Amino acid sequence: MKHDTLIATQPTPPRIASQRLWRAIALLAAAWALPAGTAWAQSPARQSAPKGAQVYFHYPLDGLRVPERFTVRIGLKEMGVAPAGIDKALTGHHHLLIDTDPGPPDQPIPSDYNNIHLGNGQTEVVVTLPKGTHTLQLLLGDYTHTPHSPPVMSRKITVYVR
Repeated sequence: MKHDTLIATQPTPPRIASQRLWRAIALLAAAWALPAGTAWAQSPARQSAPKGAQVYFHYPLDGLRVPERFTVRIGLKEMGVAPAGIDKALTGHHHLLIDTDPGPPDQPIPSDYNNIHLGNGQTEVVVTLPKGTHTLQLLLGDYTHTPHSPPVMSRKITVYVR
């Protein structure tokens, strides 16, 4: 005959549960009291961009009328292109900003409909936009999708989709 061993567990006594709760509250209060901007873990420093680094549009040019589907071709001077995730000095990957402004320079560039990531190191991308007026801007991001210091960005151009 086989006997199963039953291990009885006792609930945590109320006094111990209360002590744990107060410890948790104290930790939260201490975190709340930290000065604004204090980080729990230090974020990596922004990568430097060399003087004279430029990203620019080969195509389209400012004021051009384009079809709904067209190819954006990108140029870069004084820096190299590397895929996202590759930590190599003086390189980055392109981001195409459509109908939006760049975000904070010390934050990663968002990835959404208005912020197109070319994270594989592409220097051109086919986009489809609805008819009307649109703005385009290029922004180079480092291996973490964060703009360099200083940011390497093109001037904003306007295209007219026909």
